[in-house]
Amino acid sequence: MIEIKNVTKKYGENVALNSVSFNVNDGEIFAFIGHNGAGKTTLIKSIVGVHDFDDGDILINGKSIKQNPIECKKEMAFVPDNPELYENMKAIDFINFICDMYEVDQEVRMANISRYAKMFEIENNLNDTINSFSHGMKQKVALIAALTHNPKILIMDEPFVGLDPKAVFDVKEVMNEMIKEGKTIFFSTHILDVAERLCSRVAIIKKGEVIKVGNMDEIKGDESLEKVFLELEN
Repeated sequence: MIEIKNVTKKYGENVALNSVSFNVNDGEIFAFIGHNGAGKTTLIKSIVGVHDFDDGDILINGKSIKQNPIECKKEMAFVPDNPELYENMKAIDFINFICDMYEVDQEVRMANISRYAKMFEIENNLNDTINSFSHGMKQKVALIAALTHNPKILIMDEPFVGLDPKAVFDVKEVMNEMIKEGKTIFFSTHILDVAERLCSRVAIIKKGEVIKVGNMDEIKGDESLEKVFLELEN
């Protein structure tokens, strides 16, 4: 579970997050939506320990990201919107580097790397250097690195950007598999119809404040998520 408690983040005089609070439960796919600049990436990077924040706290399975950052990060995997990988490394070396940090058993990692590389159709590119890859290929490497260590919590910022249709389908399939195992997925997206079909709960953020949070069916009612979102953002 992710517990976000009154989190405030400021950049000088600009309040990027204003006392944001909500929970993401075990065994659910949770969508986080809002316009560019609303605070989505700031909150996501605060959850995974990339950004500090000024007030409040974030608990990962009961542990504070401020007080126990290493323990919290062991529970999670993070796929950013812009995969900033080590460009001069081979893809396989980068994935193994991530596996080493998470102390993944050799047999397990080999099986998982093989599975996901085949799924995302880059098994023939694993020995290529990352700087030769397109954005979509880098995104696939980031996804493989994140999934290979079997995280309890998967956090993604715009995971579908740059992916081809098959890869989008495969990511959604993996997400559904993880939920059946009781794991937690929290992700931001601008693709609202995907969020509507895939997610059980959603939070909408506007100018650093969460203006709606709850079950998907309750939030959208008889309308589409897109229509509700546009009405709330106006």
